Amino acid sequence: MSVETGGRRRAVAPRPGAGRKKAKKAAWNTLGILVFVVMGFPVYWMLNTSLKRLNEWQNYTPHFIPEHPTLKNFSGAFQASNFGIDLWNSVVITLGAVVVSLIVGFFGALAIARFHFAGKKVIIFTVLLVQMVPLIVLVIPVTQTLQNLNMTDTLYGIILTYLVFSVPYTVWTLRGFITNIPRELDEAAMVDGCSRWQTFFRVILPLTGPGLVATSVYGFIQAWNEFILITTINHDPRKQNMMAWLVQTATGSRGTDWGVLMAGATITSIPVVILFLAIQKNIATGLTAGAVKG
Repeated sequence: MSVETGGRRRAVAPRPGAGRKKAKKAAWNTLGILVFVVMGFPVYWMLNTSLKRLNEWQNYTPHFIPEHPTLKNFSGAFQASNFGIDLWNSVVITLGAVVVSLIVGFFGALAIARFHFAGKKVIIFTVLLVQMVPLIVLVIPVTQTLQNLNMTDTLYGIILTYLVFSVPYTVWTLRGFITNIPRELDEAAMVDGCSRWQTFFRVILPLTGPGLVATSVYGFIQAWNEFILITTINHDPRKQNMMAWLVQTATGSRGTDWGVLMAGATITSIPVVILFLAIQKNIATGLTAGAVKG
């Protein structure tokens, strides 16, 4: 490299370590591409298989591009036994769990973050402790409890079960967001004549929006993809979700129709993809905005 000074060209030596930085950057970019390929290939193969005809996905020689793409697998998935019912169950269970979890968890987080009362530290410790308990440990006691209450093979029983795991996370996450909102804003709103409810709706709720988005995404994914609890509690095929339908389709007595199965898996993945595309700008903000204070 050279620069011109006073009509003369003077060679400028490259900065020390510039080549090393470029090599390091290239190595990280290569690693990122490899990780993307490894993580994305199963998704590509799912889409690829869902568009193949029967003779193509049964062929021992893999075809990375369908020779004769078809949508018959998707129509076959919609016509499969209990597909529509389980899809509707997934929507009802997921939306019910997310909405109730946000309402209950938001008010619980508000109480912990804004008020002082006896047993506050015990409640915070309990909320944290529940999140540390593995899901598989609670399957048997939760199932026995629902059996005693005659709530097995019901959608509302599953929704209440999911709340046991989603509400503590919601409380713990939203507590950080509400704590980061200065109390002076509450006081200023009340000085201007707002009641506590008006302060909540006009000050706290709008400022906690990113946290609600991030928390709802987590709750949606957990409820939509859950499999162990619903198959243990609900034995009626008409009271299960799409994860259970996929497993039942994969383990059918007449063999597995991989084209229909992959089409069903693609349809199951669409709501999550749409959700991320719709609110992707708010996810990063929501995940970090509540991490400043404890």
